[in-house]
Amino acid sequence: MLSTPQNSPPESGIAANRARVLARVAAAAEAGGRDVRSITVLAVSKGQTAARLLEAMDAGFTQFGENYLAEALPKIEALRQRAPVWHFIGRVQANKTRPIAEHFDWVHGVDRLRVAERLAEQRPHYAPPLNVCLQVNIAGEASKGGVAPADVPQLLAAVAQLPRLALRGLMCMLPYEADSATQHALFARMRQLLEQANATGLGLDTLSMGMSGDLAAAVAEGATLLRIGTALFGARQSA
Repeated sequence: MLSTPQNSPPESGIAANRARVLARVAAAAEAGGRDVRSITVLAVSKGQTAARLLEAMDAGFTQFGENYLAEALPKIEALRQRAPVWHFIGRVQANKTRPIAEHFDWVHGVDRLRVAERLAEQRPHYAPPLNVCLQVNIAGEASKGGVAPADVPQLLAAVAQLPRLALRGLMCMLPYEADSATQHALFARMRQLLEQANATGLGLDTLSMGMSGDLAAAVAEGATLLRIGTALFGARQSA
């Protein structure tokens, strides 16, 4: 859950960046008439070292998003004692579903039934259900993964039947060059897809959308989970 920054001046580094991001989110939520407590900031930690993640945890973060499996696994092991919540937010390759199913709490990039089936089959029996979001290619970009908006209902219905998975909602990434009006329109379409799914009784609760550059539009259109990297960590470091 999002917590608002304190009145005292923030320190430098990640703590200061966190305070600035939370202030932006709080302002966007107030402008949109939303409860800021319904919005979670996910720290996108690709390219960051385990030491930087420890700094982020000391600043108040508990949830982290990783894009690359080979980079993420050593960090997950190094930080096991702190037990953060791990989100896999990169493209899910079918031949890498087992370690993803074993080590992550959330997967945001499900866009094929076969990938969902493999995650369900390979989720350890002792672990809680794996939280999953379907990735939607909301702008129809050839360079991005994701299911086409028209195919969302069929894939949602199929994934909802799989064991060991908890179907939570939808995820998208916008074109980097999208202007404010386009951002609002595409994020609003995502919200509509979620509402249409819930009208069938699915009970989805997550819209994973919005990054450092478009978080205001995402919050205005109903985002519940923001994926923020650069605004928190600055330029990526070598992990």
